[in-house]
Amino acid sequence: MVSTRCKLVVKDALKKMNLHFIVVELGEIDVMEDLSLAQQEELKKELLVSGLELMDDKRAVLIEKIKNIIVEMIHYSDELPKVNYSDYISEKLQRDYTYLSNIFSEVKGITIQQFIIIHKIERAKELLLYDELNLTEISYKLNYSSVAHLSNQFKKVTGLSPSHFKQLKDKRRNPIEEIGNSIL
Repeated sequence: MVSTRCKLVVKDALKKMNLHFIVVELGEIDVMEDLSLAQQEELKKELLVSGLELMDDKRAVLIEKIKNIIVEMIHYSDELPKVNYSDYISEKLQRDYTYLSNIFSEVKGITIQQFIIIHKIERAKELLLYDELNLTEISYKLNYSSVAHLSNQFKKVTGLSPSHFKQLKDKRRNPIEEIGNSIL
């Protein structure tokens, strides 16, 4: 789950099945009842209708947690953490970053750092389209060391400079759920 809409879909599915949830967070569900195999299958089917997947593979769950931390950090918080992203993710998951990084790269085909960059550029696109902040303010908000650094990464990812992107009539952005799902 990488959005509030996803959380609502999951809550609705659980309510339909008369299951009582303790936690429905991005990438995590905790229900009061012990689910039978039949209930697990029913929940899987119910979630698939909405394009969501129930995961019980520990590696897949860990990768979802990493993705959710990154999405929440970049798209839903007002300020990015002032510590290194690697320290932040490691601390949030209480795991060694090298371990997390190796699993993520092995399964996703890109590094955590590449995934973060893709999301930061998508967030920059969003902020450019809102036209409330200038490029200097956007680079500061997204913890770039300089406008030039943001501009260089923006061009590497999109093929366009930020100013050229802003001038485009077809200002296409990618849904958060789809960012980083294909190899660069």
